[in-house]
Amino acid sequence: MNIQIITPDNTVYTGEVTLVQLPGLDGSFEILNNHAPIISALKKGTVKVKTTDEKLEYFEIPGGVVEVLNNKVLVLAE
Repeated sequence: MNIQIITPDNTVYTGEVTLVQLPGLDGSFEILNNHAPIISALKKGTVKVKTTDEKLEYFEIPGGVVEVLNNKVLVLAE
């Protein structure tokens, strides 16, 4: 699946991943391939992504929202 992490200033990350872990308001949650469509608010925390070559990458966000639709994950960080 494809992910984009975007701030008001720039695009932080774009790429193909197999897993995304996000800091939801009620606790962290994970998005895998073929996840159902979802829109959720995010709190301050760490976004963890696992790339297709099994590398883990971490991004700190101050909060924001995530949209998942058709194997595309869009994280709009504040």
